[in-house]
Amino acid sequence: MKLRLLSAIAMGMALGAASAQDAPATSPENQAPASSHPHEAGGWQGQHQRGAWGSGGGLTGTVTEVSANQYIIKTDAGESYTVRFSADTRIIKQTIQRRGEGGGNPPQALKPGDIKVGDAVIVLGDADAAARSVGAKVIVQVDPERARQMREMQANYGKTWLMGKVTAIDETKVTLQSAVDNASHAFQADENTTFRKRRIPVTLADIQVGNVVRVEGAVKDGIFVAVSVTILGIPAEGTPTVPPVVPPPPPSATQPK
Repeated sequence: MKLRLLSAIAMGMALGAASAQDAPATSPENQAPASSHPHEAGGWQGQHQRGAWGSGGGLTGTVTEVSANQYIIKTDAGESYTVRFSADTRIIKQTIQRRGEGGGNPPQALKPGDIKVGDAVIVLGDADAAARSVGAKVIVQVDPERARQMREMQANYGKTWLMGKVTAIDETKVTLQSAVDNASHAFQADENTTFRKRRIPVTLADIQVGNVVRVEGAVKDGIFVAVSVTILGIPAEGTPTVPPVVPPPPPSATQPK
């Protein structure tokens, strides 16, 4: 579960970074309003292009060896993978997106030699789990703070946030099937829970079976109680994906006044 979760978070970050690099430049007056919420970052739409990056999904780790056409990385699960790259591999650097900065800094194109031993990287491409190798389509050099956020999100999944497709609604109890850990989760809404669809305020009645939602809250007496729920929708291929990582607001920012 640990590797699945971290890879899912990694995939959302990497696809957001890659799509941001492809996005056309816009003048300030034509830009969409900046958002501090992770689900509304520009990379969300780019995640629908998942198939373009290969079928192997995402992998994250620390570089332990560098050579002319490959890197060796060690995942947080302690597994070593050979990451093979070519002239067609996109290698970029994505720095941290801080809350309130909108889309954050655009990714920077890197050369293969810019990746060093000790760097944290996200890899998307065609993975061979048996051979412990990946034919990389995209390699993202991760800002150390962003890598810390990924691990923090991993540790807090099911404790302070949930995400998945709604499978059942029973009054104020909502059940999700999560693509993050391939498990079922439930949350309870109360009078203090806020609901949004993108930036638009909605209500619990607007949530339908099949919606993909992101939930922030806390576990109380064994029940996950939602502070905020955001309806994300379903990507074109029908598979929920993970939005770019932005650190959650402090508790005081999510509590109703």
